[in-house]
Amino acid sequence: MKALTPLLAVALLCACSSMQNDTSPVSQRPFGVDKHGQPATLWTLRAGGIEIDVTDHGATLVAVRVPDRAGAVADVVFGFDDVAGYESPANDYFGCTTGRVCNRIANGTFTLDGDTYHLATNNGPNHLHGGASRSLDKVHWQGEVVAAGTEPCVRFTYLSPNGQEGYPGNLHIAVTFQLLQAGQLRIDYEATTDRKTPVNLTNHAYWNLAGHGAPTILDHDLEIDAESYTPTDPTLIPTGAIAPVLGTPLDFRQKERIGLRIEQLIGTPALGYDHNFVLRPATGLRRAALLRHEPSGRQLEIHTTEPGLQFYSGNFLHGQRGKGGAVYALRSGLCLETQHFPDSVNQPAFPSTVLEPGQTFRSTTVFTFRGE
Repeated sequence: MKALTPLLAVALLCACSSMQNDTSPVSQRPFGVDKHGQPATLWTLRAGGIEIDVTDHGATLVAVRVPDRAGAVADVVFGFDDVAGYESPANDYFGCTTGRVCNRIANGTFTLDGDTYHLATNNGPNHLHGGASRSLDKVHWQGEVVAAGTEPCVRFTYLSPNGQEGYPGNLHIAVTFQLLQAGQLRIDYEATTDRKTPVNLTNHAYWNLAGHGAPTILDHDLEIDAESYTPTDPTLIPTGAIAPVLGTPLDFRQKERIGLRIEQLIGTPALGYDHNFVLRPATGLRRAALLRHEPSGRQLEIHTTEPGLQFYSGNFLHGQRGKGGAVYALRSGLCLETQHFPDSVNQPAFPSTVLEPGQTFRSTTVFTFRGE
């Protein structure tokens, strides 16, 4: 067995000792056993007055506990109490790392260098969120504490082998969750491949700043830094056009109540908000969105290196039960998924998602929490 570095040894010691001391930066506990007999682990990270839980099943964000303007703490993301919940039909990708390619690929096919690849069609005629049985949300990752002290960090790694879910190449993936003293959660993604392959990774957290299990997100205010979006066909595959948000229910350039115009979209194929926004160009991290729940004062601001943001208003939630028996009703949670555009591998005019051997895919998203 390879010797631990001093930093990692200290970090793991912190994780173990914190089972008796819940004020330490990192602690861990068992999180159940998956259907393959693999034990899952839950890590809790603490910094800046915030706590998060993450698990090695699906490299998943399980909980985010943040204070409101009066200091009252609530868990503001959807999830389950153990790994069995994440393997159940009740799980709508809650908090997971999504991919190899998040969002949709038309007809579950793409062509690279003359070779056509066929993927699962698990969303009508299309491929969704990496596949049907071994997508990244459904597999066990290796987790380790990689930093202790005041800004704790857990890193998950996974090798997606050549041909898994139909994708070419052995893809080595790392996802790192770091909790910062400034009241921020930073997620960093890295991937390398030995064969040309598409990669588009995101986190699929469902947010409700009133607390998970609160009845609606329609009372939240949202601002998205996007002048345009990608229109779709009836199966929610982009047409290839880039259209302005001006004059549409998708205009969130100024803060708007989510419930104000959603009725205009209920009768469309999206059944509400389920749209990719083209973020304003920037170098490095750019602001993507600001979400606010006025009654509590909780606020979530998102910055990302990605060119797009998928806003999804929980249109398929149906009252499934999550952590502590909480009910996740229709439109009681929303997703703000930083990403490359859907179906980019089949859309040459979109920013490319194709990763070449010798390159490293890198992406960063930072979530900043406030209560004011």
